[in-house]
Amino acid sequence: MPAPAAPKRRPSRTSVPSHAEAAATRQGAVPGNETAKAPAKAPAKAPAGKPAPSRKSASSSPESTQRPTHRPKTILTISSKNYSSWSLRGFLLCRMAGLDFAEAQLSADDPSIRAELLLQASSFLVPRLDHAGLRIWDTLAIGEYLHEIAPEAGLLPKDRAARAHCRSICGEMHSGFANLRSALPMNIKAHHPGFKIWTGAQADIARIVAIWNECLTAHGGPYLFGAAPTMADAMYAPVCSRFTTYDVPLDPISAAYCATMLGFPAMQEWSEAARVEPDEMEELDVEF
Repeated sequence: MPAPAAPKRRPSRTSVPSHAEAAATRQGAVPGNETAKAPAKAPAKAPAGKPAPSRKSASSSPESTQRPTHRPKTILTISSKNYSSWSLRGFLLCRMAGLDFAEAQLSADDPSIRAELLLQASSFLVPRLDHAGLRIWDTLAIGEYLHEIAPEAGLLPKDRAARAHCRSICGEMHSGFANLRSALPMNIKAHHPGFKIWTGAQADIARIVAIWNECLTAHGGPYLFGAAPTMADAMYAPVCSRFTTYDVPLDPISAAYCATMLGFPAMQEWSEAARVEPDEMEELDVEF
């Protein structure tokens, strides 16, 4: 008799996977456990020679941390270049300090501007310097501020005694010589030879000439405190212009000093602009 046929064996699940299981295996699923999650994909390697992409947050990116900050523009507000001696002093101080600034000029002959200056006189005087978010008015305050931010410019002498003397004569010009101001107002365009100078103004002239002679003799010139201009020269430069306008007779030392200051580059720059300025004030009014 023929031997009985051997019983057929079912293929085991491990030996012959089904088509579905094979597909699942190719897709990363665990056979027989279709609900399991696929393993996380490995991060791609950066190309050779290039750094891997940074995973830093946007807040720490160079674009956000190194963004250029806005710097307020430096502006010197002035009035008439022909008439305003205080504006001239502020301008000279800024030039001497090497400050990079723009000018904002107010028309001296505009009634609305004049009214604004009078109404806001407690905090809106010319010259006024807007720098690094600060607003500084009053010529002496501007000079001291510029000396602090640019001490290398030498607006004040290095020697303590000379520095004290410089501050003293600057303060005297700042608060004194009222007769000179009213009798001989600054007017760069004009020339009045033979102008009659009254006694009060004569006394102021004599005092100024004495200051000049003392400083020039002590420090050797050509500027009041030696070889380089200081805050004192900026304060007294408009007087040189007045003496020229009204043909004031001077001794040789004072005349030479006036020639030095009138030839100072920043003074020439200002005077050239003053001569073409359209503003005219018939009354030669007081300074701003």
